[in-house]
Amino acid sequence: MSLSIHSRFDGGNIEVIAAEQAEDIRLRIRLDAGDRHLQWFYFQLNNAAGQRCRLTIENAGQVSYPDGFRDYQAVCSSDRVEWRRVQTHFDGERLIIEHTPESGSVYFAYFAPYGLERHEQLIADAQRSERVRVESLCTTPDGYPHTLLTIGQPAAGRKSLWVTARQHPGETMAEWWVEGFVERLLDPEDPAARALLERAVVYLVPNMCIDGAVRGHLRCNAGGRNLNREWRDPCPQASPEVYYVVQRMQQTGVDFSLDVHGDEALPYNFIAGPEGVPSWNPERQAELEHFKELLSTISPDFQTEHGYAVDPPGSADLRKCSDYVAERFGCLAVTLEMPFKDSAITAMPETGWSPGRSYHLGRSCLDAMWQWLRAQ
Repeated sequence: MSLSIHSRFDGGNIEVIAAEQAEDIRLRIRLDAGDRHLQWFYFQLNNAAGQRCRLTIENAGQVSYPDGFRDYQAVCSSDRVEWRRVQTHFDGERLIIEHTPESGSVYFAYFAPYGLERHEQLIADAQRSERVRVESLCTTPDGYPHTLLTIGQPAAGRKSLWVTARQHPGETMAEWWVEGFVERLLDPEDPAARALLERAVVYLVPNMCIDGAVRGHLRCNAGGRNLNREWRDPCPQASPEVYYVVQRMQQTGVDFSLDVHGDEALPYNFIAGPEGVPSWNPERQAELEHFKELLSTISPDFQTEHGYAVDPPGSADLRKCSDYVAERFGCLAVTLEMPFKDSAITAMPETGWSPGRSYHLGRSCLDAMWQWLRAQ
């Protein structure tokens, strides 16, 4: 039986150049809408069991973040449940994956995918809790509901805590993080969850870019917009995902914001703060340092030494979520970044950074948020 490669499924992305011989499979990553970004890949290889396969992604040197492929290992699964790292090499132009499948059908991806069905089940499961109210803020251009979970009961004196995830659809670790965070927050026997919800309401958008996720994009929505550059002036037609979240934020107010992402190049979990916003002051700096220190104490997977360069005063890009929210609402707003590779400080080579590790960091962040809230 001849080899075949498919990606016409939820989140799939690859173009086949040649697949006649197992040792010389040649592929290309398809561009996001807007023709600017590419890096996410996810595809199925069939009829290659027992054959030594060499899969070459020929346009890997042209992706949005080529350094993301240095010291990187692709993930592979036969059941789409357990994902393991496989031998991968980047020569600066091509990404070469070498693997001998044991089964007739095997999947390869940039990171463990998080599909639409699982997203919908996450929302359905959350809705079983009396603590949760589900609402669709709008319908996306591709026809999906843009969902907000309100967790807890708004009341006088309670803080409004906002969590947004997966603005960049290829950063699937962000929604794996959401699973851990939500599961713990809705556990009626968890003391930290109960205490947090006595003082605050959590407004959570599990996936900010459903259209891009289903289409197999790295960074953009159906209209080719990078949502994390739309916050200052969101357009209800081009970036409704952001527009309607901002509208809702204006109704609830924001006392704390956490925007969850993945970083292609850096092998660390870290927080990026809004230090460059015009209103930044020593009090906000102290809040930021306190939150980062709390999380590093709670989770050995989190660290504070490595991350992005700090923006100079007054240089913030208010098109970005955390910078916009910090300035507009006068609150602490931060971006959590997780790696596509492995956590260099707590390496697990077989899995690298993974869905399970993202899930556990989500659980740890609840502790950090509760401890931060106590200090307010």
